[in-house]
Amino acid sequence: MIGHTFKSLKIEEDSVLFIENVGNLVCPAAFDLGEYCKVAILSVTEGEDKPLKYPDMFAASDLMLLNKIDLLPHLNFDVEQCIKYARQVNPKIQILQISATTGEGMNKWYAWLKAQMSSIIALKG
Repeated sequence: MIGHTFKSLKIEEDSVLFIENVGNLVCPAAFDLGEYCKVAILSVTEGEDKPLKYPDMFAASDLMLLNKIDLLPHLNFDVEQCIKYARQVNPKIQILQISATTGEGMNKWYAWLKAQMSSIIALKG
């Protein structure tokens, strides 16, 4: 489905196409979408156990964005345990802590995206 649609898109050079999963984290890891990178976004409101509950998604991901960290003072969420679980499933996964609300960590997210784009452009020659 994405392959057919992608061909009809008029994407400019050096653009980024984000494909968002609708639903839970069970299915998206199983499908090859032709992506260069896979990013799992985990909200702290969901619980630190999600990397163990949905190991396929986290094992297949290059990056985990731990989102909504501005809510941490109001939750019983163990950041270190969550990171431990993610690395248990995928020792190579990169992890960034962000808050779209406050902007915390967003510069690191943008820098990660820029680095990925630079790598992809270099691969294409």
